[in-house]
Amino acid sequence: MRKVLQGLGVLLFLMGISGAIDRIWAQPIMGVVLNAFDRHVVSAIPRLEENAILAGLGLAVCGIVLVVAMESLSPRRRGLT
Repeated sequence: MRKVLQGLGVLLFLMGISGAIDRIWAQPIMGVVLNAFDRHVVSAIPRLEENAILAGLGLAVCGIVLVVAMESLSPRRRGLT
């Protein structure tokens, strides 16, 4: 389960960075997958639409926090084998 959540964190990070890049400059690499948050969620909420770059970077930060949190819960980090 920890690896799945770390993978989700990496995906959120990539989606956030891709959405921020897409607002600044067209992002052609895997745009259908990586820009889904930006195109479906951010576009639907007017408050996020005004701050789209910040919303994308916030999603990227959430992804990093998820990865770091799951890594800190790793058994080898706590000294257990």
